[in-house]
Amino acid sequence: MSYPSELKYTKEHEWIRDNGDGTATVGITEFAQSELGDIVFVELNDAGDTYSKDDVFGTIEAVKTVSDLFMPVSGEVIENNEELADSPETVNDDPYGKGWLVKIKMSDASELSELMDAESYQEIIA
Repeated sequence: MSYPSELKYTKEHEWIRDNGDGTATVGITEFAQSELGDIVFVELNDAGDTYSKDDVFGTIEAVKTVSDLFMPVSGEVIENNEELADSPETVNDDPYGKGWLVKIKMSDASELSELMDAESYQEIIA
C-alpha cells in the first residue's frame, strides 16, 4: 500500500493535502478503503458547511459497513467531489487522486501540525 509523504494523516484514516493557498483536499487512505471493501455510496454534507477538527462531515458505505468521515482540520467545505455520487468505487480505485472527498478552506492551518506524517501513520496501522 502507498502513503504519499506530502500528505498528513489522521488516526481515523483520513488524509489531507495542503493545496498551498489556504485550502486543502481531504480523502480516505488506501488502508481505509481496503478495510472497507467495495464502496457503494458516499454521502457528504453540503458545501458551505463549516466544521471543527474531528467533526463528522459525511459517511462512506461499503457492502459490509457504514463509516463516519471525520474532518482532519477546522474549516469550510468549498467543494464536494460530485463524481462520487455516480461512481463511489473511485475511492477504491484512486483514493489519493480522483477519489478525493471534499475541498476545504482551512480556518486554522496550524492544525495540520497536529496530524501524522506518512511514516507515523504506517506505524499505527502496522
